[in-house]
Amino acid sequence: MDIVIGLLIIAIGAFCQSSSYVPINKIKDWKWESYWLVQGVFAWLVFPLLGALLAVPEGHSLGELFLAGNTFNVSMTILFGVLWGIGGLTFGLSMRYLGVALGQSISLGTCAAGGTLLGPVLLNAFFPEMGALSSLTFAVLSGVVVTLLGIAIIGVAGMMKAKSLSGEEQNTVREFNFPKGIAIALLAGVMSGCFNVGLEFGKDINFGALTPDMYKTLPATLLVTLGGFVTNAVYCLYQNAKNHSFGDYAQGKLWHNNALFCALAGALWYSQFFGLSLGKGFLTESPTLMTLSFCVLMALNVTFANVWGIILKEWKGCSRKTIAVLVLGLCILVLSSFLPELLK
Repeated sequence: MDIVIGLLIIAIGAFCQSSSYVPINKIKDWKWESYWLVQGVFAWLVFPLLGALLAVPEGHSLGELFLAGNTFNVSMTILFGVLWGIGGLTFGLSMRYLGVALGQSISLGTCAAGGTLLGPVLLNAFFPEMGALSSLTFAVLSGVVVTLLGIAIIGVAGMMKAKSLSGEEQNTVREFNFPKGIAIALLAGVMSGCFNVGLEFGKDINFGALTPDMYKTLPATLLVTLGGFVTNAVYCLYQNAKNHSFGDYAQGKLWHNNALFCALAGALWYSQFFGLSLGKGFLTESPTLMTLSFCVLMALNVTFANVWGIILKEWKGCSRKTIAVLVLGLCILVLSSFLPELLK
């Protein structure tokens, strides 16, 4: 029963994340770089900080935790957060050129595969005594291969969409550009996998038995998102300067509306990793699902992203054959997340 509860919590977090870009459509008269930075303050600083505080027992502090002889782990967790930030930045751009459904499908599918492989490989490079590579069993590697197959099939559906839709229909995604979007989405996925690597380096940054299992990864989540915020803030401020859009922040009449929807988008986005932490607290009896939890989250994100894609009519006008290929790719991608559990 605990496993079912854990998976349900992760699924709820995935649904919230896949919904996080809907409030952004309500933001008025701000350039992309302006609202991306403001929602990032909520998504990568405010809510992760509030979450991390849940892991701190009475009489202790986050400062004490981060300075208590964990310098290397803290530094590596932040570093991979910076790298993940590149993925998060290009993740937003992938949806700009591919739409919510296709952009999230390809980015998150690649992220699931990359995050699964990079964690053990890099941990083994720094801590060979941990034997991290032993987690890359035949079942896990099979899941990764099937994940990449699902991505390829979804890519085929995207190409079919690009060829079949009229110019008017393609305007449902105003800047639809498949070649450019696919390259950005793949980069976003690989770099986004660094989030899981950061969590692996920071998995012991907690107060041990004093921190409940469901909150143990929240301090590491804060460090990863802090690193990602730095990357995104630098780029967004550069774009503000380049596009002369600093004036967006001075539009007082828009702040109430735009800040509200940025905060909502940030809360929904953070829910995926808050849910991941809580869900893993119920999966401790299943080492396989503990290892696959990140991959499961990404697969569920893809599923719910395409639900939104249908709602937003991004696949409107596509042939039944195109939709069938898309559904096949999604089914394979979801299967890849659970395949290792079936093969163990």
